[in-house]
Amino acid sequence: MDASILIVGCDDFLTTLQEAIFTLSASIIEVAPNPHEAMLLIQAQQPDLLILQANQTGALELCWQIKSRSHLAWIYCILLEAYDAESDEVLNLTHQRQVEGRIKALSAGADAYLWILLKTLLERHHKIETADLQRRLISAQVQAGLRCVNSHRELIRTNDLLSAIALSDPLTELNNRRAFEWELPRRIQNARARDMPISLIMLDVDFFKRVNDTYGHLVGDRALQLLSARLRHNLRFYDTPFRYGGEEFVIILSDTSGHEAHLIAHRLCRLVGSQPFTVDDSLDLKLTVSAGYASLQPEDDAKGISLLQRADQNLLKAKTSGRNRVVGSEIQIPQ
Repeated sequence: MDASILIVGCDDFLTTLQEAIFTLSASIIEVAPNPHEAMLLIQAQQPDLLILQANQTGALELCWQIKSRSHLAWIYCILLEAYDAESDEVLNLTHQRQVEGRIKALSAGADAYLWILLKTLLERHHKIETADLQRRLISAQVQAGLRCVNSHRELIRTNDLLSAIALSDPLTELNNRRAFEWELPRRIQNARARDMPISLIMLDVDFFKRVNDTYGHLVGDRALQLLSARLRHNLRFYDTPFRYGGEEFVIILSDTSGHEAHLIAHRLCRLVGSQPFTVDDSLDLKLTVSAGYASLQPEDDAKGISLLQRADQNLLKAKTSGRNRVVGSEIQIPQ
């Protein structure tokens, strides 16, 4: 299982874990001597699994810091209580002491808690069987943690896929209206922060109902697919087209003034109307579009509602004044 593991503890602690952890060949393992240095690594690299020497100063606080931050909380944290002593006292840990350690660990947000005997103590007392059991226990707990990490990754991938599906129009493969309503406020905020212009173009296919009524909805769907592809292939890489609904499209034009939006809308209308769309070997469809555009003004709201309304009103003017034309706030050009 490909994963990254960060171990935090003293030299004896790392030595004790070596046999149990470093055999995980599919994992990338790093070490830190103390919680302070560990936090720097965690923020930079975000390991999948963290093993902390629980009785180090700051260990519980580090665990709590990780679990209290949403972008780090998924990291699987194992707290290991490490003991060493010259006498047999530590070998007879009471159940109450173990429970108290577990309570502290879980209260700090740890996903698992174990107590271990350091290798030096095991060697002094010839506890070979104890050492083997301890090694197997640590290894099993790490494997359990990595399974949780893998489940988290799969969940993230599934959520990303579902998000992509929710924001994508399945017919045209463009972003859909929901994606547009999420993206426009973000673009407006960015434009205002950088003092840059931003414009919208709304497009509507002229007399599209006739296509569906004459040739059927399958031909209409294919025509929309071909039209979407033509739009997408003739936009700049930072322009974003969306299927707003039915045969209506909207395009966000970043860093684009009203004059530039006028030129782009005019060019797109000509590109659509100048060449028929080949639906199949026996049918070429002649389509045209009407377009309305608008540019962001200082008085426009942050969500872009007023900006969209102006573009939509200009589109309506283009359609009611003859179709196959572009209308902006002040400019109207027949095709």
